[in-house]
Amino acid sequence: MAEDDTEHPPTDETPPTDAPPSEPERPRRRRRWLMITAGAVAFLLVAAGVTLWIAYRKLDGNITTDSATDRLLAELEAERPSRSSGAAGARNILLIGSDDRSGANSPYGGQPGTQRSDTTILLHLAADRKHATAVSIPRDVMVAVPSCEKPDGSRSKPGTTQFNWAFELGGPACSIRTVEQLSGIRVDHYVILDFSGFKTMVDAIGGVEVCVPQPIHDKDAKLDLAAGRQVLHGEQALGYVRVRESLGDGSDTQRMGRQQQFLASLIRKVQSQGVLLNPTKLWPVLDAATSSVKADAGLSSLGALYDLTQDLRDVPSPNVVFLTAPRRPYRYDSDRDEFVQPQTTQLFTALREDRQIAVRPPGSTPAPDAGTSPGSVAASDEATASPSASASPTFEGRTADVDTCAQH
Repeated sequence: MAEDDTEHPPTDETPPTDAPPSEPERPRRRRRWLMITAGAVAFLLVAAGVTLWIAYRKLDGNITTDSATDRLLAELEAERPSRSSGAAGARNILLIGSDDRSGANSPYGGQPGTQRSDTTILLHLAADRKHATAVSIPRDVMVAVPSCEKPDGSRSKPGTTQFNWAFELGGPACSIRTVEQLSGIRVDHYVILDFSGFKTMVDAIGGVEVCVPQPIHDKDAKLDLAAGRQVLHGEQALGYVRVRESLGDGSDTQRMGRQQQFLASLIRKVQSQGVLLNPTKLWPVLDAATSSVKADAGLSSLGALYDLTQDLRDVPSPNVVFLTAPRRPYRYDSDRDEFVQPQTTQLFTALREDRQIAVRPPGSTPAPDAGTSPGSVAASDEATASPSASASPTFEGRTADVDTCAQH
């Protein structure tokens, strides 16, 4: 049989070989790492979100709401100043330092279950958030205290007594109503801090610097301090703001001055060291603050407290003013105080109208016919004002930017 010499057309079939990959190996590997990285980032974001939520819930849960006081105040709403009686947007917060001796405070002696407000400060935060005024109300000043509901459900009789008795008679609600009646100012919020809470707060910011004018050796106050600059921590800080008999002239007036200086120093430290902007510094402060205070429902959440701290942070320290409501020895008992009029009325009127309070250093002599800036009131506990309640008297006080140590 003859061979077939016919030429056949080439076919598409080729011998099997190792086919090259459909795409380069390097891009495939890069895509795989991108997917792994994206997954890791997503996991970290979720983990961070969960951590922040847990932290928020913890801090928010630390705060104690004083629902009993809220209830009592709601029942007596008709007797309180109108919410529209002051400047729109301004906030008035009553800071109450309780000397409760129960629980963690029992080492300080006294009868458990009894408490008075040894420190009471009315904080006015201006509507424009550009100035703030903190007015200390003397604990021994004689005031008209309304009928208040006692802890046992009975009611006290209205009468004239020293201010800090209001807290013992009817708790925060009685103190708030007393302040509102004597000032005409609506208290929007209140915060209560006891001995243990105060120490915790001071330790959380790493102590507060004060200027001790003379050596202090006071066993009762647990103080043993040399004169000069001192950074005080929990127990020493508490003793310093409480001590009275062994420092200065032993008066409550000087003690209130030291408390104001202490708060001014605290504000300077928080602002200068950026505590509110540094998460590592802010966390212990928030944890201490939320664990230490009792507040009304409108302020007893982390969000509300954070908003308040932001408002205070934005106020320039020269515009944060501390002063004591004008007082003098009570005419019937020199161991008690009474308000000086018309200066006290002028002060509270200025706050209701949201006017800035200008002050001069304690112990200084006011300049004759010294003028004040528009919209401001200068303040003093001396009877130098005209009888008009709308006049501008001269009060003594201090601002948060003044370092008292630098003045010595």
